[in-house]
Amino acid sequence: MTFLSATLSRVKPSPTIAVTTKAQELKAAGRDVIGLGAGEPDFDTPQNIKDAAIAAINEGKTKYTAPDGIIELKQAICAKLLRDNDLSYEPSQVSIATGGKQILYNALMATMNPGDEVLIPAPYWVSYPDMVLLAGGEPKFVAATAEANYKLSAEQLEAAITPKTKWFIFNSPSNPTGAGYTRDELKELTDVLMRHPHVWVMTDDMYEHLNYDDFEFATPAQVEPGLYDRTLTCNGVSKAYAMTGWRIGYAAGPKELIGAMRKIQSQSTSNPCSISQWAAVEALNGPQDYLVENNKMFVRRRNLVVEMLSAIDGVTCPVPEGAFYVYPSIDGLIGKKTEDGTVIENDEVFATKLLEETGVAVVFGAAFGLSPNFRVSYATSDEALTEACSRIQTFCASLVS
Repeated sequence: MTFLSATLSRVKPSPTIAVTTKAQELKAAGRDVIGLGAGEPDFDTPQNIKDAAIAAINEGKTKYTAPDGIIELKQAICAKLLRDNDLSYEPSQVSIATGGKQILYNALMATMNPGDEVLIPAPYWVSYPDMVLLAGGEPKFVAATAEANYKLSAEQLEAAITPKTKWFIFNSPSNPTGAGYTRDELKELTDVLMRHPHVWVMTDDMYEHLNYDDFEFATPAQVEPGLYDRTLTCNGVSKAYAMTGWRIGYAAGPKELIGAMRKIQSQSTSNPCSISQWAAVEALNGPQDYLVENNKMFVRRRNLVVEMLSAIDGVTCPVPEGAFYVYPSIDGLIGKKTEDGTVIENDEVFATKLLEETGVAVVFGAAFGLSPNFRVSYATSDEALTEACSRIQTFCASLVS
């Protein structure tokens, strides 16, 4: 329709949401579908957090709040950043929004000018490039391949920076790969960034508490304090605390940037849900012991999925350090045919035929900027994962040259 904005033509709907929606439609139509597309823990929100929300309702904490959040939650975020990340912030340096996605969007809208570039390692979370485009900037991609464990090297980062680079978006552990940067690997990247003072750093730490084995999480401003004044440290309660539907994300950074983000939010959504904010206070201030117990289940599920997918000829599945995704390569399956003669030309065809023939919903790799791969979310039951991986094995075994 001609009255729609030209900017809209530069972006596309979220592929992960599209996969989840398609799976739900098939399930509603009676199909036996196992959805491995959604990045959402299957655990219930912990009871102490739900109790805090109920108490907030009963105490009448249901009115508008400050546009970017209540002081109590900002104080809890400051305490969390100091406790977990050795980062010192004041409440005036904190912004709270309706999910992590709005935090990133606000920051880009508040800072991007035509011609500005944003460096994004690929594979990437599907929304990064489109948010950059909506904000009037230009996403620039740097491929982190399976051979490099899906991690960007310092040399790649150095080569990609130009005078137009405004932001570097950094996500560890990663969605979609689960790859986590060690402190030493991160220091190599921050050393590069220290040589380019015009580049700001936007860290997406949403999977901070979902790390496994001997991997220890670190965030850029923690590793290199010299980046503190040009880093926006972004996080939220969605993944670690099983609060995806509560929609609370937050960021800490320079006051001027936080103030600009507040202005954007005050003229768009205004404050996040007051009830969710009080629940998030309890999430950050309350007991944290269940994070360790949840991670034990995620490790078991990760190992199950990696083992079953790695057993497939033509599929390579690296072991991720964190998050709850694996990102196997299907390079060895490209060019093969299904029983009805369809050629697996790329990962989108693979994912489509897999869903149609087996009822297993995954997200194709092109959506994340690196092919030929697909993403599996193992944030579901062992039984569902075992059945889904068995179906994937059967489907792949049925392909012929």
